[in-house]
Amino acid sequence: MCRVSVRPWPAAAALLCLGVFLAACLPPKRADAVERNRGGELKRVLVLHSFGREFRPWSEYARDIKTQLERQSPWPLDIQEHALLTARFNSPGPEAPFVEYLHSLYQGALPDIVLSIGAPAARFAQKYRARLFPDTPLILAAVEHRLINRADLSGNDVVVAVRNDFLAAFENILQVLPDTRSVAVVVGASPLEKFWLEEVKRELKPLDERIELVWYSDLSFDDILKRAAKLPPHTALFWGLMSVDGAGVVHESDVALRSLHAVANAPIFSYQEPFFGDSTVGGPMHRITETSSRTVSAAIGVLGGAKPGSINYEPIGFAAPRYDWRELRRWGISETRLPPGSEILFREPNIWQRYRWQMLMIAAVFLVQAGLISGLLHERRRRRFAEVESRQRLAELAHANRYSAVGELTTSIAHELNQPLGSILTNAETAELILSANSPDINEVRQILADIRRDDHRASEVIRRLRSVLKKSPFEVKDIELNDTVREALGLVKAVADGRRIALTYVPVLADLHVRGDPVQLQQVILNLIINAMDSVSDADAGKREVSVSTLLAGHQAEIRIADTGPGIAATDLANVFDPFFTTKPQGMGMGLAIAKTIIEAHHGEIVAANHAAGGALFTIRLPIAS
Repeated sequence: MCRVSVRPWPAAAALLCLGVFLAACLPPKRADAVERNRGGELKRVLVLHSFGREFRPWSEYARDIKTQLERQSPWPLDIQEHALLTARFNSPGPEAPFVEYLHSLYQGALPDIVLSIGAPAARFAQKYRARLFPDTPLILAAVEHRLINRADLSGNDVVVAVRNDFLAAFENILQVLPDTRSVAVVVGASPLEKFWLEEVKRELKPLDERIELVWYSDLSFDDILKRAAKLPPHTALFWGLMSVDGAGVVHESDVALRSLHAVANAPIFSYQEPFFGDSTVGGPMHRITETSSRTVSAAIGVLGGAKPGSINYEPIGFAAPRYDWRELRRWGISETRLPPGSEILFREPNIWQRYRWQMLMIAAVFLVQAGLISGLLHERRRRRFAEVESRQRLAELAHANRYSAVGELTTSIAHELNQPLGSILTNAETAELILSANSPDINEVRQILADIRRDDHRASEVIRRLRSVLKKSPFEVKDIELNDTVREALGLVKAVADGRRIALTYVPVLADLHVRGDPVQLQQVILNLIINAMDSVSDADAGKREVSVSTLLAGHQAEIRIADTGPGIAATDLANVFDPFFTTKPQGMGMGLAIAKTIIEAHHGEIVAANHAAGGALFTIRLPIAS
């Protein structure tokens, strides 16, 4: 087969030269092929390339289609290939010389089927089919569905389209590299590439607040390489296409991509499988085999007599994500961040595969030491029993700590009970006076009885809350609403805060915070932190005696923040506040915060202490949201 060396000449000159070269490269067996076709054996297939026979990604689609077609075809095939080339220039020249060349070449000997590879070839075939191949079935393959001129489709056409989902491609970047702040988009300046530049901008509108997009479409490729070598941290590169750069220089996409990969200081992502395997990290992408298998199936069906209009396919979306193990290691991307169902390719042999026999010998040595290990297992069992006993002692200590906290809340509890009990007494005396009258007002008595019932419920609720805090029960995990749990704890200390003239405020998040945990244990932690905060501000100035409690949703975690306006925590004490027996109170035991930390960690959460810049301490509790 004759090959043509393509240089970035003016478009019209390139077309004329292309016609001369193709005429010289016409296979000498053409006359014989025509005779064989008359006998019903040979099938002629015309393949139209968009940019060139070796221009990725379309060259890979064409190569796989031809391979599968030759393998599956029940007939001998005469595959003729032509490249448009004009799509690779900023200002494409006239197409008439190329059209005339094809017309003279196939006049009187039309192909049995025409396959266009890519959008420019599809547009060309649709535009000139009436003159070149008016009755020949046409298969538009490997073309994005937005680039198909559906108004010119006929019943003699089959469309094997793909669908680009740029939002999914960029969300993949943010998933595997969540710290990404900007993405530099590498795309050329041909008319087709300018179209896709606008489509990418439109599709990525939802990400405007998350990342900054930098466009390289107006740069020469040399300038692109210089910028890619000095990208700031937390930047990624997205490879679109590079047929001609902003300076008008024509490039081979795979060669340009390899040059970019050699100098870039940031990972490169793409959505095309032909670019995967030597330069890009990976992600969701188009698979060549899916497009080519549909194309070949349609071609064999049409060559066998099927009506093209009866063959319909939905546009092919991205396949399951695939990643290059070498690129993941190079850029420090953890496999745990990859989407479920991802496929990792190009793994290097692991240590077992490299040193299998050596490791078997080491395993034999370990077996000899099995006797020693069995003795250690017995010791481990004894230690486990000791850990269980230690947890039981901790539970008892936590229960004692709750009793201590409730002792400090005696005033608050008495106040909470005295209010409803006093109201009950007053209402009962009023009812007696009304009933002793000559004509008692029954409706007013009913209202008084309703007030008595309400106050009784209030008193019962205070006792219920107190019993729930004081009860000694094992760790019980259940679904709880965190805002209600915090609000209930605040009810126990409100009167204490009022008695100490401390402003106790609560700002809950405007959303339900459902977590899994033990409400009694969590309330104990909240009570301890609030009491500590009130102790801290007791000696503060009158205008600064404040304790604020708030809840919020931070990602997949619920947070409880307890802040005060006291003197804060000494810098030397911040690292030790949760240690057992560490305390700054003259009469403190130093176990309250240690118990609080143990309880929160048992809920798979964390508790941290810090100081406000304006003064005062801030304790933050983080708990995982229930799934």
